[in-house]
Amino acid sequence: MELKVVELKIPEGCNIIVGQSHFIKSIEDIYEAMVNSVPGVKFGLAFCEASGKRLVRVEGTDEELKKTAVENALAIGAGHSFVLLMKDAYPINVLNALKHVVEVVSIYCATANPAKVIIADLGEQRAILGVADGFTPRGVESEKDVAERKEFLRRIGYKR
Repeated sequence: MELKVVELKIPEGCNIIVGQSHFIKSIEDIYEAMVNSVPGVKFGLAFCEASGKRLVRVEGTDEELKKTAVENALAIGAGHSFVLLMKDAYPINVLNALKHVVEVVSIYCATANPAKVIIADLGEQRAILGVADGFTPRGVESEKDVAERKEFLRRIGYKR
């Protein structure tokens, strides 16, 4: 077994979700979850088929995001994993819908931060061991930080 680290390509202004599913139907069901959650959403989706033809299946509404999702999926190379890149939408808008897709087994990350996937390479098989998302903390929030956080969430419409 060899451990590998794959740095995800996340285009400027985009968010990425990396997860695991279990069936070829996932690609179409995740597509439907996306367009039903955020009408007009721009996204690219790539799914690594784990048996049969073992192809990377691709869907989406944006050609560049589809291309980058495929690049990430090929770099990860773990069976039944999927990579979803989205623009003009946020994971908070789609995560519940994705979790309700019956084929989705788990979500490893949902972020706009720099992210790296830790892979166990077994030769003919690869496994996602985890995802490093963003950076380590610098400290604990102060009262001023709490006030800024609360103001920010209200300004962007996620709290009243």
